[in-house]
Amino acid sequence: MNMQTTILYIGRDTEITIVMNRLLNARPEWKGICVCSDAEAISILETQKVDLVLLGNGIDSNAEEILKKNILSIQPKVKIIQHYGGGSGLLYGEIMTALG
Repeated sequence: MNMQTTILYIGRDTEITIVMNRLLNARPEWKGICVCSDAEAISILETQKVDLVLLGNGIDSNAEEILKKNILSIQPKVKIIQHYGGGSGLLYGEIMTALG
């Protein structure tokens, strides 16, 4: 049985978000959903199960704290990690460690 891991990326930079979408969806075992707004992210979390949330660059610490609380109030068991960039190897490692 091939279960897909759903990964939600929330960032503020449109170009980086596009790249993240390509990287996350390049692996058949992952389903990447990439958004630039917290409202979009919350809407997705309310309608589908997400296994991992990646917080990208540009989210200030106050917004991050509020976002984490909102995410966990909707899906208390979801893992949340920060991803500030780096190559796809680093991204893969971060995701595999978080899902471990």
